[in-house]
Amino acid sequence: MTLKRRIIILFLISSLLPFIFVFFISYHTIYSILTNKIQDNLQSNLRQVELSLENAVNNLNSVSEQLAFKGSIGRDLEILLTSNNAYERSQMTTQINAELNLVTFTNTNVGLTMYYFQKDGLHQFENTGVKPDFDPKTLPLLAEYYGITYYGPHISYDRFNNNYVLSALRKVDLPSRDDVYVYIESNFKLTESLLDNGQNPQHAYYLFLNNDRRITYSEIPDDYPLGATFASDSPDKSHGLRNAFYWFDETSNQGWSIVSVISTADYDKEMNKWFLQIIGSSLFFLGVSVFMGWLLWKMVYRPLSTFNKEMKSLTSNRTPANLAPTRIPEFDQLLTQFRDMKTQIWELFVEVQHKEKRRADLEVEKLLYQINPHFLMNTLDTVHWLAVMNGQGEIDRIITSLNKLLHYNLGKLGQSSTIRDEVDALKQYLILQKVRYDFEFQVNIEVEPSLLEKPIPRFILQPLVENSLYHGFSDNGVIHVLVKAREMIEISIQDNGSGMTQEAIAKLLHGEQPEREKVGMGIGMNYVKRMLEAYYNGQAKIRIESVPGQGTGIFLSLPIAKEETP
Repeated sequence: MTLKRRIIILFLISSLLPFIFVFFISYHTIYSILTNKIQDNLQSNLRQVELSLENAVNNLNSVSEQLAFKGSIGRDLEILLTSNNAYERSQMTTQINAELNLVTFTNTNVGLTMYYFQKDGLHQFENTGVKPDFDPKTLPLLAEYYGITYYGPHISYDRFNNNYVLSALRKVDLPSRDDVYVYIESNFKLTESLLDNGQNPQHAYYLFLNNDRRITYSEIPDDYPLGATFASDSPDKSHGLRNAFYWFDETSNQGWSIVSVISTADYDKEMNKWFLQIIGSSLFFLGVSVFMGWLLWKMVYRPLSTFNKEMKSLTSNRTPANLAPTRIPEFDQLLTQFRDMKTQIWELFVEVQHKEKRRADLEVEKLLYQINPHFLMNTLDTVHWLAVMNGQGEIDRIITSLNKLLHYNLGKLGQSSTIRDEVDALKQYLILQKVRYDFEFQVNIEVEPSLLEKPIPRFILQPLVENSLYHGFSDNGVIHVLVKAREMIEISIQDNGSGMTQEAIAKLLHGEQPEREKVGMGIGMNYVKRMLEAYYNGQAKIRIESVPGQGTGIFLSLPIAKEETP
């Protein structure tokens, strides 16, 4: 995982965990508070409506008692109905009308008031016009007690009023007739104010239930139709959830009930509003956390990027680049120290390079002088003249070849030769070896004429041919020396000797030889490797291929463009 992702994740965790913890605690707390607030508000409104309606019903009951037989108006009605005197009947009619007007005038919460004669289907002494379709049997029953029945809410039978009212029908109990009733409606403004009292922010609706818990009035008849039974399936009879509506019930002392219902969407509206605010705040703080994590990542990434560039340039650029500062003191201090360290590393590298080159040159010089003491040439020159003076032609030929070979090998350290001189020195060396060994062998040398004057390090062919003679040669041995030009100078020395194993090849190419082997023929491959590395700066290549019992091939690839060292 990248540093950027780790920083952002750590910021998110450090920011979100406390916030989520606080969010859940706050959510449950505020949910409980808001739930209690909404329920208390709904139940308070419902209780207020129930008390107001109960007062209105009690008022209807009180007024109807004054119009019954026990009241003065009821007795006057009995006299009117039983009297045969026309004058007396007229006086009673006038008196009843006056008393009714007085009662309705002093009770402002009363609307339409009249006497209803059930058998005749007639009504008299009404205080206002009555609609012609008046029939108490069609009214929604609210509650029924001995001698009085309550209806409503329903449309008023007042000819000039189409609003909802409550009504009561009380039996007058006249001695002469048992079909006379008092019909009284509440003032429509009272009923309207009671129902409007429920228009709270939660958009609650009201249902009226009679004593049998049947719906006599419904503001949402599609969901709660009139006449349906409102059954409570909640353990708590005062509230519950039904048909996607929360309901709250208040039962009056007379046995009828008023129910407030509110849809779950309206009920949760305030809760959802608060929840959206919390979500918005959460997203805002989350964005701030991500932005802060990004800023921190930039503050760390920019110096790291600068360090990365410095490290990449460590192996390719000796001088520090002019990079802009990070503007963070700690990182700028580290960057300065790193650049100083880089400069010191390059200085040490150059110093080690010079020392290593000098050491390599000294090693090559040491190897040359191990086999090329100067006094040996002077001694051989003396032996040469003695052989001539004594007529020893074979000895003279051998000494002459040896003297030429030593003179060639005694060239100054680092001085280059040509392929022609190197091949001539190899031929002198082979003359001496044919005298030394007691077996027959043949050496074939092929050189492209165009390569004869090309510069080449001194003394590299002889050690390789010596290895071929040294590694298990017997009679009829053949060595092929081939020098040809491709993209590089390609030199191959191949023999048909006993060959070598891969372990032996690896030791020759990569292993260090002990000091006791760095004389005579043991110097061969070690010297050639060091000379090629020093002369060509690692651009030359050497490869050995061998199969035990079949022979060995040594292959050199030397750059052509190398000029002769003066």
